[in-house]
Amino acid sequence: MVSFAHLHAQGSNDREKAVALYLAVRDQVRYDPYRIDLSDQGMTASTVLAQGFGWCVPKAVLLAAVARAAGIPARLGFADVKNHLSTEKLRQTMQTDVFAWHGYTELWIDSAWRKATPAFNIELCDKFGLLPLEFDGVHDSLYHAFDRAGRQHMEYVNDHGAFDDLPLAQIRSVFAEIYPSISAGQRIEGDFAADAAREAARG
Repeated sequence: MVSFAHLHAQGSNDREKAVALYLAVRDQVRYDPYRIDLSDQGMTASTVLAQGFGWCVPKAVLLAAVARAAGIPARLGFADVKNHLSTEKLRQTMQTDVFAWHGYTELWIDSAWRKATPAFNIELCDKFGLLPLEFDGVHDSLYHAFDRAGRQHMEYVNDHGAFDDLPLAQIRSVFAEIYPSISAGQRIEGDFAADAAREAARG
């Protein structure tokens, strides 16, 4: 965490450093919900950094960890969203279009908490036809409300609030109830980004 923060937290103030860290986590760690690992080890910042991939929650954990390593206070935020970036395989596994406990990070910049969502790397957004979520350290960066064509995409459903530490027991409990196969450790075969590209190409 310290070396990653030292390498990427470039800037003359916390805002510039936070933006640089956001972009590094967003784009250097691929978003992959086919390989959700709810184990203690699987949800750590060090694991997602070593793997080079992760889903929204561990990527938010990683951003919080490297921000703290750079001296920027950080905490985790969660919300349920509809029409989350998905594929047919993922929808069949989840059996719903609601993605519960979608994770983001809150960073303390200029005496206020700023929301930042580093989940979806820029290459994945290109495949889905979405504009990548930007973060300027001033305005909140939450969800993909519209795709490149201006069509409504992700929709905010329910806010779970902010947490200083990862509420893993709560997340596990919810996943066991609504995503039993994922909670049981089932991995989805295939390549999420490749599947997304094929589905996007079919329109």
